Amino acid sequence: MKLSARNILKGTVVEITTGAVNAIVRIDIGGAVITSSITNAAVEELGLKVGEPGYAVIKASDVMVGRD
Repeated sequence: MKLSARNILKGTVVEITTGAVNAIVRIDIGGAVITSSITNAAVEELGLKVGEPGYAVIKASDVMVGRD
């Protein structure tokens, strides 16, 4: 599979929290954890399981920056 996104980060799925429609998936990327909200159907179709490899694919036109 080829993607236009340039930020593809391989990691390990560390948590999947399912709700009524969506799930929160957390992927550990070498100590940093990426969190994503996807549908429960997508979790099932991808066969995501805690402890197994997963990819965070990031494609965004904006990056927000903040400070205290």
